[in-house]
Amino acid sequence: MVAPSASRLPEILSGFERQILADWLSILRETPDARLPAAELESQCEIIVARLARATREGYVLDIEAPAFAPLRDILADLSRTRALLGFSPTETATFLFSLKQPLFARLRDVPGFEPAALVSETMLASQLIDALGLFMMETFQRAREEVIIRQQTEISELSTPVVRLWQGILALPLIGTLDSARTQVVMENLLDSIVRFEADIAIIDITGVPTVDTLVAQHLLKTVAAARLMGADCIISGIRPQIAQTMVHLGVELNVVSKANLSDAFALALRRLGKTVVSVKRPLAADAP
Repeated sequence: MVAPSASRLPEILSGFERQILADWLSILRETPDARLPAAELESQCEIIVARLARATREGYVLDIEAPAFAPLRDILADLSRTRALLGFSPTETATFLFSLKQPLFARLRDVPGFEPAALVSETMLASQLIDALGLFMMETFQRAREEVIIRQQTEISELSTPVVRLWQGILALPLIGTLDSARTQVVMENLLDSIVRFEADIAIIDITGVPTVDTLVAQHLLKTVAAARLMGADCIISGIRPQIAQTMVHLGVELNVVSKANLSDAFALALRRLGKTVVSVKRPLAADAP
């Protein structure tokens, strides 16, 4: 096999840069994608081919971690993150760069004076180079996707744990879905901030939307209750359904906090603790109306 240091790949990339770019764009245009404008795609391909040619001239052909490849790595990382945000799949992202192999191989075959063994070696070297760059691009793409997912999970957690002011001094925190450590932290922060902002004395934590309450979920609830008490607010748990009550008894789970079957009962209790009450007002008859 041709040693990377003796490879003619840098010479071919530089000498046929425009032809390789044109052939690559021709391949990509066969399957156009509306998510990426044609002008932007052309600009991306042009800068990739140019930086690839420069990197192979200045550095070790297969050492994509070399300083000479830094500008190319930067553009590939940016493209990976952009494609992750635009909703491209991993296959689509990988295929974009791997499609560069075909025009590159074609130019290798067109170079005069290549012995068959040398052509095979140069082709294998070019394939290894594109594969290494493709793997780098995929790793960056995966990290970007994970960051998007984590950010979306955080946003969903914040949206699914709203703190509602029911009355002066009374807050309600309706929980939907399973409680885990990360979400409990969001719940705590939202509740404590609201206790301070609204100067609340009582917080009702409604778990009607929590599918199951096991020992771990109970611990998360108790942490939230303890944090609220430290802020000077009493807590009431509402929404414990019969199935959940049976499960908690079976598991020996004790919340050690006042609980009510539904939110309305918990709200009525909170009003009584504040010395408030709700009464029905008889509506005047039409004949008695002024």
